Amino acid sequence: MTRRLIAGTVLAALAGAAAQAQEGPINITTYGGAFGAAVNEAFVKPFTAVTGVQTTMVDNDNPPAMLKAEVEAGNITSDVYDVEQSDVIRLCDEGLIEPIDPAILPAAADGTPATEDYLPSALHDCATAIMVWSTVIAYDTEAFPDAAPATVADFFDTDRFPGKRGIIKRPKYALEFALLGDGVPPDQVYEVLSTPEGVDRAFAKLDSIKDEVIWWEAGAQAPQLLADKEVSMTLAYNGRIFDAIVSEGKPFAFVWDGVNLDMDYWVVPKDAPNKDVAMQFIAFASDPARQADLSKYIAYGPPRKSAAASVGTYKDGTTQMAPYLPTTPENAERALVNDAAFWADHDAELSERFNSWLAGA
Repeated sequence: MTRRLIAGTVLAALAGAAAQAQEGPINITTYGGAFGAAVNEAFVKPFTAVTGVQTTMVDNDNPPAMLKAEVEAGNITSDVYDVEQSDVIRLCDEGLIEPIDPAILPAAADGTPATEDYLPSALHDCATAIMVWSTVIAYDTEAFPDAAPATVADFFDTDRFPGKRGIIKRPKYALEFALLGDGVPPDQVYEVLSTPEGVDRAFAKLDSIKDEVIWWEAGAQAPQLLADKEVSMTLAYNGRIFDAIVSEGKPFAFVWDGVNLDMDYWVVPKDAPNKDVAMQFIAFASDPARQADLSKYIAYGPPRKSAAASVGTYKDGTTQMAPYLPTTPENAERALVNDAAFWADHDAELSERFNSWLAGA
C-alpha cells in the first residue's frame, strides 16, 4: 500500500518497496571525512530508519578506483558509490556502472519533475548529482593581520603574501587554477588549456611558486597544513575548511575568486548484488528536502533548484549556511565551472605531464 509523506517526498513508498524486496544490507562508499559524516547524518541513517534496510558508510580515498577494481574482479562490496563528474563519464563509457532512470527520482514539492529541477549537468545517464562543491583558496587569517588575500593572483604573490602554499597534487584543479592566476578569464580557461601553448602557460605559472608549494592528496590534509602553520594559503575543498572554521574554531577564511565548481554523483556498480535497494537509496537521497538537509551538516550546495530555498542553518542551529555555499550567487559570480568532458578526454596525458613536471623531468 502506497502512502504519502509530508513535504512532497516518496519515502514511504520507498520503505514499502524495500520491505517487500527483503534486500540488503547495503554499503555506501564516499570519500569520507566531513562529507562522509554529513552523508551519514542526512541520508544513510534516515534511509535505514525509514526503510529498515541496514545501510553502512564506507570511507575510501579513491572510490572510482575501488569501484573499477571490484567490478572487474566480480567482487562488489559496495552498492552505491560517490564519484566525481569526470569519473562518471569514464565509468559509464566503460560499462562499469548501471544506468539510472530519472523517473525514479522524486518530483519537487510543486510537482516539477526531477529532469527540470536539477541544475545543468547534474543528471547523467548513469549518475545523479549529490551536491555542488568547490575547490577554493583558504588562508590563515593570523598569517595576514594587515591585508587579507582576495584574488587568485594574490595566491601566487609570495612577496605581498608570504608563506608556503598548498596545492592539490593532481593536474585537475591545479592547472585551471594556474591559468586563472595568470589572468585567463574563467570562461576561457578550457579553451586555453586545450592548446599546447596553454598547457605550457599553466606549468610556467606553477613554476613561479614551485619551490614554495606543499602538495596534498587527501582532502583532510589541506586544513591540517593550515592548522600546523606549514602553509599560509592553500587550495582546499570548501566543506573541509568550513568544518575547520565552524566546528573546530580555526582562524581560517575563504577567497571565492576563481572558485572551481564541481559536483559529486551517486553511481551504482555494474551487476551490484543489491541494485534495486541501491536505486531506492539514490531516489531517497535525491529528494529536494533531503538535499537541503545535507547542507545542515556541510557547506555544499544542493544540485536541485527547488532545494536552495530550504537551506537554513548549520547543525549548530545558529550558523547561516548561505555565506559558505559555493552555489550562493555572490560566491559563484567569479567561479570556473569544472569541465568534466575535458578531463575525461585529457586526464591521462595531463597527468603524465604533471607527474613528470613534479619529478623535475
